[in-house]
Amino acid sequence: MDKLLLSIIIGIAAGVIDIIPMIIQKLEKRATISAFLQYFFVSIIIVNIDLSHIAWWLQGGLISFALSLPVVFIISKEDRKSVPIILTMAVILGTLIGIAGHFLK
Repeated sequence: MDKLLLSIIIGIAAGVIDIIPMIIQKLEKRATISAFLQYFFVSIIIVNIDLSHIAWWLQGGLISFALSLPVVFIISKEDRKSVPIILTMAVILGTLIGIAGHFLK
């Protein structure tokens, strides 16, 4: 399977996993779409990048965490209790994206 197509499929799956709790909680539509797009594009980056001197299984979590920081910075002004949830999901989903990308290549 093409690497880009694989990363898109993983991105859709990760985005859906992230937004399911948001839909259940009936959170704002813009926030839900933003979260989906975040993981969609993060997946493309994680699957298609190789950071030298960093273990493959650690790369996804680190990249996802780093790319979530701007969002967390904006959100923290209004809603501090969401920050640990967002960062935890970033590390978990990022790691799972990295693992899926590694084994499905």
